[in-house]
Amino acid sequence: MTRDDLRAVMRLEEELFAPDTWTRSMYLEELGLTDTRWYLVAVDADDVVGYAGLIAYPEEAHIATIGVTAARQGEGIGGTLLDALLAEADRRSPVVLLEVRATDEATQGLYRRRGFQPIGVRPRYYPLSGEDAVVMRRELLR
Repeated sequence: MTRDDLRAVMRLEEELFAPDTWTRSMYLEELGLTDTRWYLVAVDADDVVGYAGLIAYPEEAHIATIGVTAARQGEGIGGTLLDALLAEADRRSPVVLLEVRATDEATQGLYRRRGFQPIGVRPRYYPLSGEDAVVMRRELLR
């Protein structure tokens, strides 16, 4: 992901995560932290159809965001993005954490298929919608 991708990413943010969207300035800050952040986009015919981000430290990594336009969900794009994030996370950290909407059972299933297990709930984690988040964890088996 680059600054040039942000217009398309922001459209997807609004489509997928409103009202709890990240802002352009949040993405610009994240893109500047290249030592601990890694963001990518999925592109088809010059259109951004998905994006994902990782925050990684030596002791722990965190899936910061992942989204695929609704028109392309179910095609494996999210799984491909997640696999790329996990490959990078595994190079950097022994543990990967994430939060996912408690109501989003399909995405929780994707994470479970990649080895994540639920470890808790963060009540009202998404501030504008008030939705709870399920915290999930995956450990690298070395």
